[in-house]
Amino acid sequence: MSATQALVEVHELSKHFGGIHAVEKASCDLHAGEVVGLLGHNGAGKSTLIKVLSGVFPSDGGSIRVHGRDCHFRTPRDAREAGIETIHQTLALAENLDAPSNLFLGRELLTPWRTLDADRMEHEARQVIQRLNPNFTNLRKPVRSMSGGQRQTVAIARALYFNARILIMDEPCAALGPAETRMVLDTIQRLKQEGIGIFLISHDMADVFEVCDRVTVMKNGSVVDTVRIADVTPDEVLAMIILGQKPRAKG
Repeated sequence: MSATQALVEVHELSKHFGGIHAVEKASCDLHAGEVVGLLGHNGAGKSTLIKVLSGVFPSDGGSIRVHGRDCHFRTPRDAREAGIETIHQTLALAENLDAPSNLFLGRELLTPWRTLDADRMEHEARQVIQRLNPNFTNLRKPVRSMSGGQRQTVAIARALYFNARILIMDEPCAALGPAETRMVLDTIQRLKQEGIGIFLISHDMADVFEVCDRVTVMKNGSVVDTVRIADVTPDEVLAMIILGQKPRAKG
């Protein structure tokens, strides 16, 4: 992949459910070390778009290229094998298990005698989790007793350990307090520095303007526009979301 090659290129992607055009000829892209916000009201098409990108739904038209190669995702496993991981709003964590057990759930590490290698799993989990959040030290407590920010860290660490280079994050700061939100936003900034590409779904304009490089706004299943955060104001982005109105050219 060249230095300018996008991690993901979506070209005129469509997804229909009977007569409902949930996504109609949507195009967007994502580069290494970049966060692209996917914005729009409920029903705008962004959730369907990420479900196609994550292999939940097959597309009905258009194309997806990952690392410059055409991809056709039929299952979430296909997307994961291409390096795309989705951090759902629900996080999909086992509440009664600790961080290492969640990180390796279903993909446990074994000793040469085919028993669980608990020590290695804890060591590997600690390495990747502290890379994301150096203050996260108590890995052995159950996930149910962790803070929202720590839970997000475990979910992100699980994706990164298995070599994801592209993350789809669905409302990662929803229902978090200011301190926990700060923890998650700092983690996103660290991921950018490591060259991870992130599609971020968020309704919080302050979070979007802090961590996103560009935003792609959808309305009624179509892309209104993709703009650089540096070139627009929050009011202009809101006009794109609510009215489907593109920002005026500057100058």
